[in-house]
Amino acid sequence: MQRLRDRLARHAHWLGLAAALGATGPALAADYEGSPQVAEFVAEMTREYGFAGEQLTRLFAEAQRKQSILDAISRPAEKVKPWKDYRPIFITDSRIARGVDFWREHQATLERAEQEYGVPAQVIVAIIGVETFYGGNTGGYRVLDALSTLAFDYPPRAPFFRKELREFLMLAREEQVDPLSLTGSYAGAMGLPQFMPSSFRAYAVDFDGDGQINIWNNPVDAIGSVASYFQRHGWQAGEPVVSVARVSGEQVEQGLTPGLDPVNNLGELRALGWSSRDALSDDLPVTAFRLEGAEGDEYWLGLPNFFVITRYNRSVMYAMAVNQLAELLADARGHH
Repeated sequence: MQRLRDRLARHAHWLGLAAALGATGPALAADYEGSPQVAEFVAEMTREYGFAGEQLTRLFAEAQRKQSILDAISRPAEKVKPWKDYRPIFITDSRIARGVDFWREHQATLERAEQEYGVPAQVIVAIIGVETFYGGNTGGYRVLDALSTLAFDYPPRAPFFRKELREFLMLAREEQVDPLSLTGSYAGAMGLPQFMPSSFRAYAVDFDGDGQINIWNNPVDAIGSVASYFQRHGWQAGEPVVSVARVSGEQVEQGLTPGLDPVNNLGELRALGWSSRDALSDDLPVTAFRLEGAEGDEYWLGLPNFFVITRYNRSVMYAMAVNQLAELLADARGHH
């Protein structure tokens, strides 16, 4: 009964937000007050999704355009670091030690997530460790400010961020939380696992059963949500992530996968001079890649679970960092 009362209280708070903003809130920022783009967006949300137009108009009067967000997203992409420089950013003694502490603190939850979703504890911990240093750096922007700034003032990706803004407002309504209270990265990624609003609505779970999904300061829900995301993207329980490749001959470079999606199976790569030290089926689709390691070039085969990690962040080096951190965490915990 108390949970129901709490939920009703949150609902009342959300519904009363417009009045609160109008009556006792701080001075209006006015960055988006009267904006034709916002008016069009509010009309769409009212017409298509059943929001109260006046409530949203008052909400957007509170939204602030952040130049620092536009500066961050507009920066020329840095030259991609080689693996020998990228790896030390994420594979550190402090990240391993803090990960072991996080694992110990949430062991029962991680075991339950592994049992229910088939995703190893070390992989879940590694994702949270790489994304936010186990909740230590989840971003300090109000999500409403971040998504409004990018939806209405960053034309190159405005359609994407308008969609995420829509998802965010629906999330706040569904979870009955004040949309002004939620914080995240400059791009609107939220909580310990840095979910975008669309990922939150599709994959986040109420893993502690308290009637609300809270990935901001509830590690139980964050753990369950990461596991849910991986399961829904095809994680194969008990299967490896990568395999060290051996290469020989003049056609090796032809075997490199141009993107992330596997375009060859292992049998096709064998014909180009690739092989694995592991017993893998020739019909297994793999992502073949080369990394510039500290001791020279490394050749790897990314297996189906590797591809799943790249669904979380579309980067070969990100997926490798997660996998290697996971392995080191498991070693430190004596799970290998």
